[in-house]
Amino acid sequence: MDNRRNRVIAHELLEALARSRQVRPYTSQPQGLSVEAAYAVSAEILRMRRARGERPVGRKIGFTNRGIWAEYGVSRPIWNYVYDSTIRYALNDAGVQSLKGALEPKIEPEIVLCLKSAPHPGMGEEELAGCIEWLAHGYEIVQSPYPEWKFQGADTVAAFGLHGVLIVGTPCQVGAEAAQYRELAEKMRSFRISLFCDGQLRDSGAGANVLGSPLLALKHLVEVLAHQPVHHMLEPGEVITTGTLTAALPIKAGETWHTALTGLDLPGLAVRFV
Repeated sequence: MDNRRNRVIAHELLEALARSRQVRPYTSQPQGLSVEAAYAVSAEILRMRRARGERPVGRKIGFTNRGIWAEYGVSRPIWNYVYDSTIRYALNDAGVQSLKGALEPKIEPEIVLCLKSAPHPGMGEEELAGCIEWLAHGYEIVQSPYPEWKFQGADTVAAFGLHGVLIVGTPCQVGAEAAQYRELAEKMRSFRISLFCDGQLRDSGAGANVLGSPLLALKHLVEVLAHQPVHHMLEPGEVITTGTLTAALPIKAGETWHTALTGLDLPGLAVRFV
């Protein structure tokens, strides 16, 4: 793919985002779209968003939950950027989020990590735990610029990783002892989560659902980035959301969603959508 087409697709997707409209998947168009080319498009989008004043603050990892691959027709995780304009912090683990302009929005309960040091390829779970300053429970609100959530993996990479908004609950500081890293790695694999809408259980999940653990999702991202010179490696201070622990479920204004976690020392998160 040439740089001119990168810019055309990037501009079209940013316009679609601004105008809350959908476009035809690029993989279904005559020129097609490869995953490699889609990451080049995401680099162009990063450049354009920076130029208009948005600041990247971290990454989102998508499709780490293999249980949803068949539903969306994908076969590997993806990643993209989180911006200062797309992240929110929920005071006291409760908040209100507008869905105005969102394109077929869905909710994804996730574990969010903030880096105190840069992780490197080849690190194990305990070493990765040592790179984390704090963790939190959050929701990623995803949306599809492609009608009816019909696309291929490359389309999602180009379209911001389907990222809409990241809502982050209360951060929990990670200790500085090897035993604490070991304990965190164990808890990340085994904890459970329940997801409710208006008081009714809608789904449940576990840390193991995201590539075996949110720490293993982080490991995957680090190793992918090592082979993508067009994008920079992770840096201290970045916020990483590690993928949905349950199914991604449609949401609408008027609903209140909340979660309950067991086996991990994080509070649930309640959000009302308007």
